[in-house]
Amino acid sequence: MQNLIDKYNLVPHPEGGYYAVVYESKQAVTSPVVNKDRKAVTHIYFLLLKGQVSLFHKVAHDEIWNFYEGDPVKLIKYNGSTVEEDIIGSGCSDYVSIVEGGVYQAAESTGDYSLVGCSVAPGFEFEDFLLLRDDLETKEKFLEKFPGYRKFV
Repeated sequence: MQNLIDKYNLVPHPEGGYYAVVYESKQAVTSPVVNKDRKAVTHIYFLLLKGQVSLFHKVAHDEIWNFYEGDPVKLIKYNGSTVEEDIIGSGCSDYVSIVEGGVYQAAESTGDYSLVGCSVAPGFEFEDFLLLRDDLETKEKFLEKFPGYRKFV
């Protein structure tokens, strides 16, 4: 998979895996969620290799995951009370999954690797990003209720 890392200039992402920014809109909108101006939309390539996980995290705005190549990716969503899993990719029922803003999400490849694209609108900013492990109260409740997902925290 080094060829994909090199081809797309991917770098390690704080949540796990590798990423590269593909697009950041020149247009700005005011986010009603964070009450700040954000790019209208942003898009990244995101690569997960076998054994890597994308740790549970949330962003302020809706995120659209699109499958590109490799093995299907399992996307796990936690809305504060329930966990839902989507698997997108070749041989699956869909190639896209939506994560609403403010919902915790995690992911892993079901095989050797998964290359996906993630679009956020209004656009992604790291100041709108929170890892579940840093939200101590929610982390404790989550692990008590869903201990099988510990590796994603």
